Amino acid sequence: QVQLVESGGGLVQAGASLRLSCAASGRTFSSGSMAWFRQAPGKEREFVASIVGSGGITYYADSVKGRSTISRDNAKNTVYLQMDSLKPEDTAVYYCAADRALLLRSRGLYDYTYWGQGTQVTVSS
Repeated sequence: QVQLVESGGGLVQAGASLRLSCAASGRTFSSGSMAWFRQAPGKEREFVASIVGSGGITYYADSVKGRSTISRDNAKNTVYLQMDSLKPEDTAVYYCAADRALLLRSRGLYDYTYWGQGTQVTVSS
């Protein structure tokens, strides 16, 4: 049984940094795809960043590009999202997603098979 467990969320002030972690168990995704999505209150879940394939090709939403870095530790089967210069509009529940497929350039949440429960990120102004 595949499980994705997120951690690292919290309440921070604008301008601060956070590093989210997502530990996968039950299957390795080192040659597949892992991603972060987020959902703010009253809004649809949206793509944040992904890392794809054994080479670790990365993609970012325009809203976080330049402020966030997605990375992966294959030995730990864990993906990270380092977020810097946080803004109040980054407030959301952040979800980890994974799939065994090479989801190159994909930003669709329906492309991902496995999901975590989410971790809350709140940025105060």
